[in-house]
Amino acid sequence: VQLQASGGGLVQAGGSLRLSCAASGDTFSSYTVGWFRQAPGKEREFVAAIKAGGGHTRYADSVKGRFAVSRDNAKNTLLLQMNSLKPEDTAVYYCASGRAILSTMATIRGYTYWGQGTQVTVSS
Repeated sequence: VQLQASGGGLVQAGGSLRLSCAASGDTFSSYTVGWFRQAPGKEREFVAAIKAGGGHTRYADSVKGRFAVSRDNAKNTLLLQMNSLKPEDTAVYYCASGRAILSTMATIRGYTYWGQGTQVTVSS
């Protein structure tokens, strides 16, 4: 499985961005997929995830109500709509896929495959 994240960029505070993650292979629809981010000098942290069937999502408290995760299994694509962006959202955003279950979908160990990351910079 290969993942390719895109859509990052520079945006002013209060603005919006939509990240995409294109997946190769035929296992995308079977796996939980999610987004993590890593700011300079900080550990990688969970942002949002969606289970294989799309019926269950989870968000970090810091992004609830502002970000929305979705998936299109027919197109092997994961999306992250980010609204009301804040300077503290600045980070490299990574998409990931794996066999995460409900108890692990917000943890790094729940994911096996990782994309290369896309930079999101929010200016104040």
